[in-house]
Amino acid sequence: MVTRTVCQVLQRRFSSAAAALRASPADVRSQRNAVFSREQARQRALYPRIEKIEVSMQCPGLEGTLLVMNRGMSTPLSCARHLTEHYVDNSALALVDGEPWSLHQPLTHSCSLTLLTFKDNDPTIANQAYWRSCSALLGQVLETAFKEDFTVELLSTMDVEATAGAFCCDVVLDPQLDSWTPSEESLRSLTRGAQQLIHQDLAWEPLVVVPSVALEVFSHSRCKQEEVQQKASQSPTGTVMLHRCGDHVLLSAGPLVGRTGLCSQYDVTALHNLGEGPWGLQRRAQGLSLPLHMEAHHTVWRKLKQRAGRLVEMPKPEEVTPPASEQPATTSA
Repeated sequence: MVTRTVCQVLQRRFSSAAAALRASPADVRSQRNAVFSREQARQRALYPRIEKIEVSMQCPGLEGTLLVMNRGMSTPLSCARHLTEHYVDNSALALVDGEPWSLHQPLTHSCSLTLLTFKDNDPTIANQAYWRSCSALLGQVLETAFKEDFTVELLSTMDVEATAGAFCCDVVLDPQLDSWTPSEESLRSLTRGAQQLIHQDLAWEPLVVVPSVALEVFSHSRCKQEEVQQKASQSPTGTVMLHRCGDHVLLSAGPLVGRTGLCSQYDVTALHNLGEGPWGLQRRAQGLSLPLHMEAHHTVWRKLKQRAGRLVEMPKPEEVTPPASEQPATTSA
């Protein structure tokens, strides 16, 4: 009993010492934003002169429409603004030469372009990007939901099929919160945080970068650095995709929808305890959402929420054990 008490005291002291040396969450966000903005400006400067490209529209009813746009500057959203308000308001994603493409990602060559909505005959690609975006929004809420004294480590992102019943975000909270059990009011508070971001209608800005830039962005997170290296090794081009929403920079498994305002009904439904992992006590946050103009009746929504509260089982990614110097401060005594 005495030994256990001594261990707990030492753990608290080590945790406090680590916290004192650790950059604050606000400083981390500022640093990530600065690197993102610097790289974004560098990439834009690659096109100092205006060069024209031809964009062939492939949307239903627009076949044969040809737009002359600016290389490296114009985006699919720029093209939508040359069409009608319908495409500006309802487009969620684009296909550029058949490949999924963010609405805010610049076009670099003449291409075919299809603007995707959630009400297309086959909305599969738009729905996948939407589910991924809802997970990104959940991670952003979690990262800023706690006091600045507490750290929040977002773990590697994995795409979850909508048939799973919920989107997910795995996270490790500050060791001081290991004993915390979220209540229904806690989940409602997280939901309100998400709804505030939705109401702000923030853009998800994409940025494709080489690994060295992504490693600098996530220089305060060994976990994210491991994920950058893994994604880069799996990418045919050796690059990784970042997104920025407000002041939150994230590593994405693929393109996200254009803006947070495309989310409508949105609820955080659970925060499950998954037990100890290589980075600390791992939790899985889950939620449920429907896009704009597709709201469900409250009775149906209540049943969907109940299902979305059940733990979504996902295959575990290859575990990487952090170096001894980076082991979590709180481990089993």
